[in-house]
Order: sequence, then C-alpha cells, then structure tokens
Amino acid sequence: MKTQLGLGLAAIGRPEYINIKKENINQSETAFRENAMRVLDNAYSSGIRMFDTAPSYGKGESFLIDWQTSRQHQDVFLSTKWGYTYMANWELGYAGKHEIKEHSSAKLLEQWQTSKQLLPQLKLYQVHSATLDSGIFENKTVHRQLLEIKKETGLKIGITTSGAQQSEIIEKALEIEVDNEAVFDSFQVTYNVFEQSTFAILKQLLDMQKTVIVKEAMANGRVFPNDVFSHYLDMYGVLKTLSKKYKVGVDAVAIRFIIDSLQPDFVLSGALTTQQLQDNLKALSFHLNPTEIQQLKTMACKSNAYWSERSELHWQ
Repeated sequence: MKTQLGLGLAAIGRPEYINIKKENINQSETAFRENAMRVLDNAYSSGIRMFDTAPSYGKGESFLIDWQTSRQHQDVFLSTKWGYTYMANWELGYAGKHEIKEHSSAKLLEQWQTSKQLLPQLKLYQVHSATLDSGIFENKTVHRQLLEIKKETGLKIGITTSGAQQSEIIEKALEIEVDNEAVFDSFQVTYNVFEQSTFAILKQLLDMQKTVIVKEAMANGRVFPNDVFSHYLDMYGVLKTLSKKYKVGVDAVAIRFIIDSLQPDFVLSGALTTQQLQDNLKALSFHLNPTEIQQLKTMACKSNAYWSERSELHWQ
C-alpha cells in the first residue's frame, strides 16, 4: 500500500498543545472550531482521506463529528481513541494535567458512546497511549469489549504508543488474544528523524499486514531550527540542505524521510492551519535518494534522551 498522508487533530482541537512551534491565532473556542472546519475542508479537497482524533484533543473529536455529519463524506477513513480525558476545559495556562489516562472498562464504554457517532466512516478505534503499567494488557474484560466492538462494527482495533518502551509495548500488544483471535490490528507510533528506535518492529508489523500509522513526524516542533536545542545543529544543517535542494520546507523533508525509510500506511500531519497543511503536503512531491535517507538515519538520537527531552516540553 502506498503511504498516505493523514490529518491528526491534536493541535486543531485545543488551544494549547506540546509543541515548540507556535502560531499566533485567536485561541477562542469559536475561532478554533471555524479553523478546524476550514483545515478539514482543505485537507479533503487536497486529497487527504484519513482523519485521526481523540476525546482528549479538547474539542477535536466533537469537531470531527460535526464536520463529518455536515459533509457526509463517504470515502473517508476516520479514527479515534479512548482512554484519556481532556481536563483543561479550554483554560489557557491550565496548571493541572491537561489529560488524565484511564484504561478501564467504564472509560471505554463511556467514550465509545460518543465516538460511535463517527460510524460508519469510523474505521479504527484505538487505545490511547497504551503503556506497560496502565493495566490495558492485563484487563481481559476490556479485551473482550474491544473484540465485541470490532465484530459488531467491522472496524479495526488499535493502540497508540509513546515513550522509550514503544517496541516492548507493541510486542506485548501482539500477544493479546480473545478466543484465539488477535485483538489489535493497528499501531500508531512515534517515529521521526530524531526517534527511530521502533524501525525494526514497525517493519515487522508491516510484514504482518498490520496497519502502521506514524505520529509526531515533527517531533513536537523540534525538527525546526531552534536555539534551545543546539545539540541538533548537525541535523538542522542536513534538513536545511535537503529543504533547499527539493524546494520544500523542513517539515516536508521530515515527513518524506518517514515515507521513504519506513513506508508506513499513514503519516499524520499535525497541521494547525491550512498553510501548514499545504506545506506538509509537499512531502508527496519528491523522493529522498538512498544516500540522503541513510544520512538522516545515522543522525537519530538515543530513545531515552528523546523522550526525556519531550517530557520537559511545555503545553503552550
């Protein structure tokens, strides 16, 4: 399957997100809803058919439900998640945890009541940020509930992962079965020019005909030159050189690296505006050669360092 560009609604659905590259836009809920509809329409008209959201993305899931209800597109691949609750309630500078994780049977049933409004175009339902200690892999009740949802609706069941243990989490997920039937069909994983530790297991998943979705292609904005991250100067130099060569932005180079090195099913754009989205789409206009791919592969940082640094980024 040829890699497709999808649109993730993490930044579109809430006024603050973990991203060092800010945009000066109106942060009211009304303005965000108008922007979401505009970006979603622009994405569809530009050929994007995969849209990914979650209840914890502020109003992201609500925006997607409203958009699809009003547009009635028949050819879209919609995906959402369960397991996180948005807590900031559109409060700028919120001091508490913006998202609270709960991988319980009750939370699954609660959030499914809203998420199922995306049917029949909802094609993928995911455990949001599965971890080895969140209880998801030991909860046989949840496994059975997920399998029941799969059988009732025909959609795929997946997990999303974050952190330095992504590969171990995927391996654990592959072991989960109910009545000798695998529960998880899809894996949404962080993989980018800085964090490449999941490459081997993602290739294995693709060989198994599992769906692979790559998120955080921009490393929460760290692919863009920034004085705070001077240890990435060499990488910034390479990205800039490739950007000039192919006459695209650094964002397009970062996305193209993922496509050419891994060939996943989907790479998610985290664009907040139509301009960012159009810049991201330029990744489909060129190919990196094998030497350039290898050069970027050799510049990956250690996974623990990447995730430690990410944990220090602020919501803004």
